[in-house]
Amino acid sequence: MNDIVPPGLAEPEGDPFLLAAAAPPPAPQAFPEPLAVIRITAASARAFTLKAGQFLQVIDVEGRQCSDLLAFDAAALATGEEWGLDPTVTRTLAGAAYPQPGLHAKYFDARMQPLLETVQDTVGRHDAFALACTAKYYEDAGFPGHANCSDNFNAVLAPLGIRPRAGWPAINFFYNTFIQPCGTLGFAEPWSKPGDYVLLKAMKDLVVAVSSCADDIDPANAWQPTDIEARIYDAAHSFPRAMAHRMTPDSPARLTRPTAFAPVTETLTRDFIDYKGFWLPRSFVGHGTLAEYWACREKVAVMDLSALRKFDVSGPDAEALLQKVQTRDLRKLAVGQIVYTAVCHAHGGMMDDGTVFRMSRDVFRFVCGEDTTGLWLKEQAAAGNFDVHIRDTTDALHNLAVQGPKSRELLNKILWTAPVQPTISELGWFRFTAARLGGPTGIPLVVSRTGYTGELGYELWCAPKDGPAVWTAVMEAGATPLGFDALDMLRIEAGLAFAGHEFCDQTDPFEAGIGFTVALSKPEDFIGKAALEERKAHPRRKLVGLAIASNEPASHGDGIYLGRAKVGEITSTVRSPVLGTQIALARVDVAYSPLDTALQIGQLDGHRKRLDAKVVAFPHYDPTKARVRA
Repeated sequence: MNDIVPPGLAEPEGDPFLLAAAAPPPAPQAFPEPLAVIRITAASARAFTLKAGQFLQVIDVEGRQCSDLLAFDAAALATGEEWGLDPTVTRTLAGAAYPQPGLHAKYFDARMQPLLETVQDTVGRHDAFALACTAKYYEDAGFPGHANCSDNFNAVLAPLGIRPRAGWPAINFFYNTFIQPCGTLGFAEPWSKPGDYVLLKAMKDLVVAVSSCADDIDPANAWQPTDIEARIYDAAHSFPRAMAHRMTPDSPARLTRPTAFAPVTETLTRDFIDYKGFWLPRSFVGHGTLAEYWACREKVAVMDLSALRKFDVSGPDAEALLQKVQTRDLRKLAVGQIVYTAVCHAHGGMMDDGTVFRMSRDVFRFVCGEDTTGLWLKEQAAAGNFDVHIRDTTDALHNLAVQGPKSRELLNKILWTAPVQPTISELGWFRFTAARLGGPTGIPLVVSRTGYTGELGYELWCAPKDGPAVWTAVMEAGATPLGFDALDMLRIEAGLAFAGHEFCDQTDPFEAGIGFTVALSKPEDFIGKAALEERKAHPRRKLVGLAIASNEPASHGDGIYLGRAKVGEITSTVRSPVLGTQIALARVDVAYSPLDTALQIGQLDGHRKRLDAKVVAFPHYDPTKARVRA
């Protein structure tokens, strides 16, 4: 396994805990042959060395089993010093409950020196607050003498001269903890499934101890401790940084993937976020969020939006199916036209929003936010015996947005359209055309006059293999790259809804500020229609704009108050560069939605600190949408 294995650590020869290195790797990706496979049987712990650059994979073999991890600087141990992984320092430096793959992925010791980096995580739910379980925990619960992780760690670390502790501060992988509203630390069964794992990279030579948690008196290990497996891979291997996503709880995991534009964007920034299973840039080196924002407002910017889900719906019953599952009247949608719409549950709460492209009489492209929306489309088609074919084209069609007052001018320079197609200059708002990059034999594209910024703008849709060339052409023509953080500023100013902020399954389109998408007059019944008729007739909440009379930052979720009564909450907020003031979108009780109503934003406990605000019209920026229609 390593050149030198100190006494008391797992030996690579003849150790019953070392399994065949050719054991099949867990999903969701194929792994190379490991240097060693170490089985940690239920309610036990193992210690071993890890060389700088090597990878450690901690696997939940049967699912729903916690595994605590300790790591020590091996060079420091050789001099008699113990510098181990420190959860408190790690949380502080990461600015999060625990590190995740990406820019803030490292675990640190008390010297603030990195020991491990998270490379892949197929669960995304762990604990860095609680101790590894202790004898005292079980004694206090009436189980004296119960096996526990802290004592198990003491036993395997004692041969190394590491002093024992009554309770070890560990990283508790797969331990499902959470802070409850009352402030207590709660826990439940782990989310992990059989074969789920965390993949870590050693930042220096380490001594590592890994446990299979012994807890069988509560749900922490689903009541029955099982084995954990640790695999070590050579430093010569390369693994992509990734989280795992599942469309449904029972779906196979899929790792975060790069978009078609990544070969270019990865040369422009290291600041990526995992957004719905794709790595998207947050901001760009040499520009920054504010410069990116102003480029879009004043000139032209380009952004990767490939994480949008795309579903092509075709067949004789395509229109009939879509009439049933979304709120717009698609009978009025011409070929070449696009419409923004909502998808609702039967009770009227929103499932998703998106745009529908009419490609031909019986072919539509539905662009939305969630994988599950496509699954739901297929379920509705099957239940209603619709003669349609639904194809997920998310990975076959990637898209970038070219936005800003100079976007038309830029695209006119680099795109060619056939005489039978609208030119870029002729393309109307919410229309699309076929085009080619550079000339009649260039890269084929679909160009739509759509966007999410409140500016004149377009989206370019291409095959993934053509992504780098398309991005490069747009950049070379004068566009500034724009990241996710700047986009959020732009869309809030423009009053555009974002899932999880302006809407959720407890929010109807009227409450989300997009009531215009609901065609209650269309003759066909659609899912949620009856509930939406009732909700429109008897509204309880309304989305409004707020002007905030303070530079103190407000946040998503802050309560809106009138006196001591909470009457709403902020859904999105930003200090607007173009308006020079802090603004917000907020959902409030309809009684307090009239313009100029004076309200307060409650902070701390909602009462100890208040920010004055008043209800104003939204969108705050370009309320007549003259710029986007230009």
